[in-house]
Amino acid sequence: MKRIIQYLLKGLTILLPIVVTIALVHWFLVTIETWLRPIWESILGDKYYFPGLAFLSFIVIAMVVGFSARWRFINKVWQLPGNIMEKMPLLRSLYGTITDVFDLMSGKSFSDESVVRVTLPGADVKLIGIVTKKPGQKDDRLSALLDDDHIAVFLPMSYNVGGYMIIVPRSSVETLDMSPADAMQLTISGGLGKNRAHQDD
Repeated sequence: MKRIIQYLLKGLTILLPIVVTIALVHWFLVTIETWLRPIWESILGDKYYFPGLAFLSFIVIAMVVGFSARWRFINKVWQLPGNIMEKMPLLRSLYGTITDVFDLMSGKSFSDESVVRVTLPGADVKLIGIVTKKPGQKDDRLSALLDDDHIAVFLPMSYNVGGYMIIVPRSSVETLDMSPADAMQLTISGGLGKNRAHQDD
């Protein structure tokens, strides 16, 4: 019986990530198709429309928006809906969380030295974290709270969407040669995933 349970848990470990990934991809494709298909059908008609055109057009739109955001004026126009949502109490938390996750995973606003190993003061425990704020950043509420010799570090939690933000002395951190995305993958998986070291050519 114990071995059967082990086989079951092993099977679930293999299958569940696959099922969840397929479900998310299916939901994303269906949502995009539902939103954009009527527009393309009104332009091209049913005869010339083919499945997948809505998704391809969405990818092109995303690339065009990302490219046009290089210009400051256009970037402000694209940020206007987000700025409005951030002022709505019900949407502010959800929208802010989603944008923060994308910024974190894409490495936005993080320097190459942002991944650190933190030694908790008064303890031998070491944690991997990502520097999120340093003192002296203009018009930033958290930065204004930091002393000159302190920094804010985000500590991701293993197998959980969350973590802790701690403020520690600079002397308690050691820079690691790792990207924020790699640090997130390593810590969220608890070190159990296939975290292969990067080798120089």
